[in-house]
Amino acid sequence: MTKGPNTRLADLFGLAGWSKGELARLVNRQSVAMGHAQLATDTSRVRRWIDMGETPRDPVPKVLAALFTERLGRVVTIEDLGFSKAGQPARRQQSGLDGLPWAPDRTAEVLTEFTGMDLMLNRRGLVGAGAALTAGSALSSAMYDWLRGDPGSAAGTLHPGHPGHPRLVDHAALDRYDAAPVGTQEIEALEHSVEVFRAWDAARGGGLQRKAVVGQLNEVGGMLAYHHPDRLQRRLWGVAANLAVLAGWMSHDVGLEPTAQKYFVIAAHAAREGGDRPRAGEALSRAARQMVHLGRPDDALDLMKLARAGSGAETLPRTRAMLHTIEAWAQASMGRGQEMRRTLGEAEDLFASDKGDVPPPSWMQMFDEADLHGMEALAFRTLAEHEPAAARVAEGHAKQALQLRAEERQRSKIFDWISLASAYFIADEPEQADRYARLALVSIGENSSHRTWDRLREMYRLTGQYAGHGTVADLREEIQHALPRKPRRPKLSDEPKPAQLPGSRGLRSV
Repeated sequence: MTKGPNTRLADLFGLAGWSKGELARLVNRQSVAMGHAQLATDTSRVRRWIDMGETPRDPVPKVLAALFTERLGRVVTIEDLGFSKAGQPARRQQSGLDGLPWAPDRTAEVLTEFTGMDLMLNRRGLVGAGAALTAGSALSSAMYDWLRGDPGSAAGTLHPGHPGHPRLVDHAALDRYDAAPVGTQEIEALEHSVEVFRAWDAARGGGLQRKAVVGQLNEVGGMLAYHHPDRLQRRLWGVAANLAVLAGWMSHDVGLEPTAQKYFVIAAHAAREGGDRPRAGEALSRAARQMVHLGRPDDALDLMKLARAGSGAETLPRTRAMLHTIEAWAQASMGRGQEMRRTLGEAEDLFASDKGDVPPPSWMQMFDEADLHGMEALAFRTLAEHEPAAARVAEGHAKQALQLRAEERQRSKIFDWISLASAYFIADEPEQADRYARLALVSIGENSSHRTWDRLREMYRLTGQYAGHGTVADLREEIQHALPRKPRRPKLSDEPKPAQLPGSRGLRSV
């Protein structure tokens, strides 16, 4: 009995541009290169995979994933190809969401397979320009009930038999990794590595250390193949969540947008497995910030509803304040000034209500008073595109942020300078704007963050009306000379249909 066409494989096959005969020959050749016995794949077999929905035997799905990953220059997993893993029910092929939410025993497998493919792209110097982002409403619909459910069973249900009994999971994606159980010291070392990576990212941007973070996350996925005692397993899931957020943020920082979104979803799953709902909500808020940056604020608001609903009552006031600032930025992008001001007021109240009697989790230590003012400056500067008077308020918050910034937070300082310069341009003070724009331009070349260039481009747009002004004319020439070529923006996936989404508007007030 045939299953019908494999539409996901057919779509990717069309993008790759191969003939069926070419793909058959490549499968046979790649299988040898990957250490598998010679396969006898032919054109008729490829036709059955595509037209009849036939699932090939192992190792063909992994071989195909590697071939499509290299051909398309982005991570392509076995499920992206429309194939189910052995022993798993078939998943719907049209969604593009890999059957979200994943079952508990799937998260480590997805994590390891995805990071493995990402590392392969890193080694070959390829980029993920051809992938599509999933709409915020689609993610929210798929994950809402799951994220709000009881997280207490996440770590425990993964342990068949006696607690702490080391039992290796038979995961196809982990077959190249010699997994082993870890103890407290190893997990402490991993937690420390997260802090080192996080500090580097804040100082220099995500480009230089992204590969190291992805590699570390890949190894943690292998460690999760063993079932540790609950206490250690939860900490290990916490490390996975933190590394996945970093991998996502660094990917977003260098313009790998669909890759970043996948890591944010992986991070939310990992945090949920470890019973840390606030961390899951924060991971999804990163995906929301990504959407605002890409000019899709309505998608961001959908994701923020999911993030806030899933964070749980145990979320600390400071974390809730951070979530409010992201929501306010999305509202500002849509010109909703009254809503934005109300949301920022709530953020300020929440931040002030945090007495500090409960230490913030490690992943919230970067959000301090400087960050609060920085986000408020960004929101008001964004609103100033719709209400020019808001530029004055943006100036005040940006200056406060700069006064409070730690010296090592170089990327954040660049963002503050650009927000301040942009606000001055909107307020018709080109001399002041020129001063802060040059501070950003001097430092931006020492940073690997593509987002800083995106915001500089948006500020450059504001300089147009002052092109005849002496110092600004020179500034425009210097920016034009320094700006790298702008990468192509990722598409929005076809579920749901994006007619109502602002995906074609480009960057909006980033």
